[in-house]
Order: sequence, then structure tokens, then C-alpha cells
Amino acid sequence: MIRTRILGTGRGVPGKVVTNLDLEQLVETSDSWIALRTGIRERRILEDGRTASDLSAEAGRAACEAAGLRPQDLDCIIVGTISPDMPMPASAVFVQRKLGAGPIPAFDLSAACAGFIYALAVGDAFVKNRQFSRVLVIGCEVLSRVTDWKDRNTCVLFGDGAGAVVLGPEDQAEGARPRGILSTHLFADGAQADALNIPGGGSSHPTSAQTLADNLHVIKMNGKIIFTHAVKNISSSCQAALAQNQMAAGDVDLVVAHQANLRILTAVAERCGLPMDRFFLNIERYGNTSSASIPIALDEAVRSGRVQPGMSLLLTALGGGLSWGSALVRW
Repeated sequence: MIRTRILGTGRGVPGKVVTNLDLEQLVETSDSWIALRTGIRERRILEDGRTASDLSAEAGRAACEAAGLRPQDLDCIIVGTISPDMPMPASAVFVQRKLGAGPIPAFDLSAACAGFIYALAVGDAFVKNRQFSRVLVIGCEVLSRVTDWKDRNTCVLFGDGAGAVVLGPEDQAEGARPRGILSTHLFADGAQADALNIPGGGSSHPTSAQTLADNLHVIKMNGKIIFTHAVKNISSSCQAALAQNQMAAGDVDLVVAHQANLRILTAVAERCGLPMDRFFLNIERYGNTSSASIPIALDEAVRSGRVQPGMSLLLTALGGGLSWGSALVRW
């Protein structure tokens, strides 16, 4: 049977670092307050003149190199993002151009912080159905461009970055231990859409002098609602992945979760019976990079040697929509 393997990983992150001490100069907050409540110490902010597709292309190029491929070998490019270069066309076509890939399908997918999991599921389906053999899946966000830097409840959370994986097929003999993406699980609950959104810029509130004056083009979040649903829904999606594959929490070697808030991850670990030492954490250095969070962390885990052949990896995230999901991967 055909399974989808992750052939290579990569990341692209800005060089500019903004620390909690820097934010003390912008809003009423403190390094200790931010670190205690979120686990974040610093985040990366994209330099002026650079775009989401620049970061995506950087991550995609690194993933292709790790997979031993040229961008011209790709069959499809999928970019999970809510902060594209522009509303139209998709950031993926700019990535295609910057990589020098051929005239292949290239499109964006919007599922907020769960964007990479959603894009991974789509790429997995393409490979399993033999529609494409080499799919580049990217999660990228430049949330600094849609953050209200006067709102201390949100500006301390978000950072910029991109991560990528190249997917490809592997034929596996009957009876062999499964390898690759074992399953993906996607969910959404539109009843909670108002808890995390960017109201302005769409057909509900088209860009105008009034929407700009009302500050509708930045992230709005009800932190209490998001925290509660994140713990519950991330936990349930992890449990769904384990149940689908007849695995227990103790069978998971590494959890690569969306790095939104350390307290959320701690609560998920407790609810699912997953030891915290099995979570790969980099939230302290990057903050919440939304759809880029999981692939950046995965690339760091792979390149640091934390991920070894045969290990079982549990990927999971929740974001605006609300949208959430998980994937179970055997490396």
C-alpha cells in the first residue's frame, strides 16, 4: 500500500528578535508576567520589505534540500497561512516563482493556527491518491503585520516565521510496520468563530477609512474562551489519533504541538497522560507563529537529532475558526 512520508523539513525565520523587555517599552507589561502566563521570552519579527512568501520560499528551499530534491521536482505547493502577501493571488504562487518551480498547482489554505495540520492532510491525500508524488507543504505567518502593538493581551503572543515539509510516497509491503503519516484528524466549530478573528478586510467589513479608524484589521481574541477550547479540543484530537491507530499515550515518542501557550500544553499533557518531557518546546524563542509553529518545531527537532527513525510523532494544533486537528506520524 502507499503511505505518505515526510522526506525533508526546513524553516525560515526572521533575524530580528523582539524580547519581552522590548515589549515593556510599548505596553504595560513585564518579562516575568509574559513568561509566567505564556512561556514566551522572545519572538521573531519580519524585517520591513520582506514578505510571507520570502519566508516560505526559504523554508521550502531548505526542505527540498533535506529531501534531496530540486524545486523543479515538486508537483504541488500548499501554503497554510492567514497572513499572505496580499489577498490575491495566493502566496503559494509567489513561493513557486521564488523557488523556480514549474507550472504546478500552488494554492493557499486558511485554517489559522491549525493551517499546517490541514495542509498536511490535503498533501497526504494527494500522495495517497497518486495524484502527486512530491508535495511541498508550508506553514507561514507574518502576524506582526496584523497585530495591535498597543494591545498587551495579544502583542506579547505572536511572532513571524515559516516551516515546511516535502511529502512523498513510500510503497510498503503487507505486514510491514507502518511508516509515514499514519492518520490525520481535522475538526472545526464555527460557533466559536468570534473568539479569535481579524474582522476587517473581508466582505463583512471591507477596507475603508472607518474600519481602519475602528482598528478592525488586527487580531482580536477572547483569551479565556480560546484557552478552554484549546485544552479540550487539542486533547480530544490527540486521543482520536491514538484511538485510530490503537496506540496508548505511552507509545508516543515525541509531541510536536502548536506552540501557543505553555500552560495550554501543560494542561493537554495532563489530560492525555503525556509526559511533558516528550513535548518538543521552542515557544520561549519564537512565541506563537500560528500555522508555522509545528513545522518550525519539527524542523528543529529533526535537525537536532531529537527525531530518529521508527519514532512515533504526534502533531496537534488549534486556531481561529475554531479549527483544530492532529496527525500521527511514524518517522
